[in-house]
Amino acid sequence: MVRGACLGWHLMATKDDSLMTETPALFSRLLFRPTAPSEPGRRRRKPRADVLHRHRFGREEKRFYRSIWISDVHLGTRGCQTDMLLDFLRHTESDYLYLVGDIIDCWRLRRSWFWDDAHDLVVRAIIEKARNGTKVIYVPGNHDEALRPYTASVFADIRVEREAVHVTERGETLLILHGDEFDGVMKYARWLAVLGDHAYGAALKLNTGYNRLRRLFGLPYWSLSAYLKFRVKNAVQFISRFEEAVAAEGQRRQVSGVVCGHIHHAEIRRIGSLTYYNDGDWVESCTALVEEPGGAMHLLRWTDEIHKRVQRRQDMAPEAVAAE
Repeated sequence: MVRGACLGWHLMATKDDSLMTETPALFSRLLFRPTAPSEPGRRRRKPRADVLHRHRFGREEKRFYRSIWISDVHLGTRGCQTDMLLDFLRHTESDYLYLVGDIIDCWRLRRSWFWDDAHDLVVRAIIEKARNGTKVIYVPGNHDEALRPYTASVFADIRVEREAVHVTERGETLLILHGDEFDGVMKYARWLAVLGDHAYGAALKLNTGYNRLRRLFGLPYWSLSAYLKFRVKNAVQFISRFEEAVAAEGQRRQVSGVVCGHIHHAEIRRIGSLTYYNDGDWVESCTALVEEPGGAMHLLRWTDEIHKRVQRRQDMAPEAVAAE
């Protein structure tokens, strides 16, 4: 089943149809390669992501939500915050998990290959949730658009849909889509979007280096790239226009709300007769949208949650920390 998921998920990394038959096997070897047998009496070394999860962030009881939405993970890039996403996936459970596009960054993988153990672990964690009964729906975005022809297909219990409709516990109907179709740059000047992706990648590299320095001084994660982005007037205007365009589509379809991603800006905002939800991203803000068992909707900023946990851990007695 794991290999089946790989075959489906990673057809997206091809650039032309002639590679379609080769890519599944390539990703199958890279992502789900068999583990080499360990030497007798020697403990296997755990992947870096597991070490970060156990010792850097500490442990906490799992939280249960009725529904979770995440998007813009951008696996396959160095900017993906895999350690925080793994921590989130391991500390949350839900009946529904919506992957709202750009989970894997095919644009970047086509230019240069990057995939480490932590990226493997993220994929495995999502597949494990699907295996254990969580209804996982994958709505592809522009960076993983090669999955769009596979609408209504199921890979390892993960269903691929062009868009989805979710009914909350309170009876509200939510339209779920990635949102790139409402981005004028993506729609009318795709070459400009690719150029912008290069510039954004450079900003994320700066963000990664900046946060390494912050960790050396014991400071929590803070997104420098997001700060710079929202100091640019044109970026703020673009976000506002995007939100209004998405809301207009929701009003046209007569739904209670719309959930999207794409612009890497987490937001809950009332626009006209409906509620606009953006679940954010996992390269800058590390956010998710969640529905509580009673139907209440809110955003989780996981960097804040980790910071609170680390603070509680630091306030604990040394023997209590060691007992973890």
